[in-house]
Amino acid sequence: MLRFTVAAACAILFAPAAPAQTYPVKPVRIIVPYAAGGNTDFTARAVAEKLTDVYKRQFIVDNRPGAATNIGSDAVAKAAPDGYTLLMGGAANAINMSLFAKLSYDTLRDFDPIALCVQGANVLAIHPSLPAKNLKELIALAKARPGTLNFGSSGLGSSNQMAGELLKVMTGINIVHVPYKGNAPALTDLLGGHVEMIFSGVPALVPHIQSGRVRAIAIGSLKRFPALPNVPTFDESGVKGYEATTWFGLLAPAKTPKDIVARLNVEVDKALKSADIKERFMNDGLEPMGGSAEAFAKFMRSEIDKYAKVIKAADIPKQ
Repeated sequence: MLRFTVAAACAILFAPAAPAQTYPVKPVRIIVPYAAGGNTDFTARAVAEKLTDVYKRQFIVDNRPGAATNIGSDAVAKAAPDGYTLLMGGAANAINMSLFAKLSYDTLRDFDPIALCVQGANVLAIHPSLPAKNLKELIALAKARPGTLNFGSSGLGSSNQMAGELLKVMTGINIVHVPYKGNAPALTDLLGGHVEMIFSGVPALVPHIQSGRVRAIAIGSLKRFPALPNVPTFDESGVKGYEATTWFGLLAPAKTPKDIVARLNVEVDKALKSADIKERFMNDGLEPMGGSAEAFAKFMRSEIDKYAKVIKAADIPKQ
């Protein structure tokens, strides 16, 4: 009887280690809260491919667009914390904390950060008809014509909009936000001269900058971006400390076993350091990041705080 009791106790004692030893035993879903084809989707598919190779189990991308990423994010927040449903989250998960009056999840409470995957930068580009060759001239023009210049973005509450709102707060200019249902229609209207400025991620703008159909004014990273080496940063153009980046990172439902999170972090970090992934991301205007889960958690908190201040300062109404 004693022998049985000791054996049973040992089984119970070591049971928590089992998930990490066998994980995964079935396919893993990575939910992307956007439609297929964008940078979030691209990032998720690149990471899923690497994890599939490592674990010899399918990591499947599941696109759940809608409601400013809240549909897909809510699905993961409410999923079983077993490592089989993950989220490729991003800046929207930080922005939404202050933008929505009622949010069905809490980004800090309901997710366990795994790894920051990539960062990109928002670029301010203008229609060539606008008489400004650099950021200093554009700010002067905006101050001379308050409330008449407009900028397009991929939507209300997007990181593109926040890039514009941050510029307004830091420079005191009054430019009008024009939200679109995605980046593509905003860019189409910029090319047609229907909006005068746009804040957009790098990949969509590169061919139009190279062709001269749009003029790149400044990029929101703190250092020049390899895909656009001749475009100065806002910081070096005179708006000191301005930073408006996009980012995507892998998250799990809160209370996912720590050993599963740790193993995923190690493998994602390795993937992001691989030569082929680096080349794929850099060619698409994204910078591979990686690092610890703890560093990602700290970064997320800083992003939530930053956007809360921007939304308050810009007096953006709650949704």
